Amino acid sequence: MRILMLSWEYPPRVVGGIAHVVSELSRALASEGNEVEVVTALEENLPEMETGGGVTVHRVAPYHGRPLNFFAWVHQLNLAMLEKGVRLCREKSFDLVHAHDWLVAYAGRGLKHIFQIPLIASVHATEFGRNHGLHTDEQRYIGEVEWSLTYEAWKVICNSRYMRSEIEGVFNLPPDKIAIIPNGIRAEAFQVSAPDPAVRQRFAAAEEKVLFFIGRLVREKGVQVLLEALPKISERIPNLRLVIAGEGPYAEELHRHTLNLGLDRRVTFAGYIDEETRNQLYALADLAVFPSLYEPFGLVALEAMAAQTPVVVSDTGGFAETVQHGVNGIRVAVENDFELAEQIGMLLAHPDAARRLARKALQDVERHYSWFSIARQYEEIYQQVVFSPEARRWRRCSPKEPSPEKREPVTSTAASRPSRYS
Repeated sequence: MRILMLSWEYPPRVVGGIAHVVSELSRALASEGNEVEVVTALEENLPEMETGGGVTVHRVAPYHGRPLNFFAWVHQLNLAMLEKGVRLCREKSFDLVHAHDWLVAYAGRGLKHIFQIPLIASVHATEFGRNHGLHTDEQRYIGEVEWSLTYEAWKVICNSRYMRSEIEGVFNLPPDKIAIIPNGIRAEAFQVSAPDPAVRQRFAAAEEKVLFFIGRLVREKGVQVLLEALPKISERIPNLRLVIAGEGPYAEELHRHTLNLGLDRRVTFAGYIDEETRNQLYALADLAVFPSLYEPFGLVALEAMAAQTPVVVSDTGGFAETVQHGVNGIRVAVENDFELAEQIGMLLAHPDAARRLARKALQDVERHYSWFSIARQYEEIYQQVVFSPEARRWRRCSPKEPSPEKREPVTSTAASRPSRYS
């Protein structure tokens, strides 16, 4: 099967979790014999085209000129992606287009209607969920684009039961249009052969217990809750170091909050770190802590579990489906710094119990979240759509011989109902 993927981020350009999901999924699909090409955003010092892991990656720059704002940049990126996608679709016949999130919605819709090929959409998060509602014009705009992507898609894929419930309600989607496929992980990609003492010296003293957070620094990741819990944990565990890795618009506020709490000597803001440093930090950390307020899936929990780092997460979203409390990790109430401090202190005081959780977590990751088994679930969805009678009628194809002429522009028979925002 020939698959054209659209994503605004792809390694080594990493903004959030989508980059790794698209990279691992596309490579796993290619290893199963599919032909996968990815169109993504160009970044300085990266090639416009390269092939790796059986996947061909095309990088495009947004149209010339300095965009007025982020939304203008997204529009320019979509025009460039659409232009590249048109060229690729003229060179070869793709079976489907798979668009990841609203940032590539326009390009996905354009390719769908120009070439009469089914569009699959992955919704990794929603603006409604991130903000507990749509409160500004910008948020409402993103919500409308997200809805339009789910409307145009023949199938909408999300990564947890929590997200299925959210997008079904927020976008008023018929249940049979949504499929749940969890994100996967390559456990070995997060493991180290041996800890590097130089990394320990760089981030923490030899006698310090280490808590590790990695993620985009936005309010919904809940780092502020962890900061508020830290003084309470320190009463029980005096030698304590929190390492916060990542960048984002909430970073300045978190720095301010750290100073106001008098924690500047206990907290290290590592900023952006490479994969090797990330893995070393997982290896040296006593606990990985992810106290999110909103988390559609929570790939970072799987990363820590793969690295055999005990995890503490908030009881929300996808975390509630991957982390079994007291079995392979610990879950705490959302935005509850007292409970967070209590559970972290308990695990730090009982390292044997923490190690037991970590061993079980690695077993669960290897058993349930292999990218190869997950890629096969995607293949099943792709085949259901591409070879469905509706798709053949839409493309005016016979079972044996496709005919591209005189195609009838029709939206999927599983199209969603009108937008709740209209």
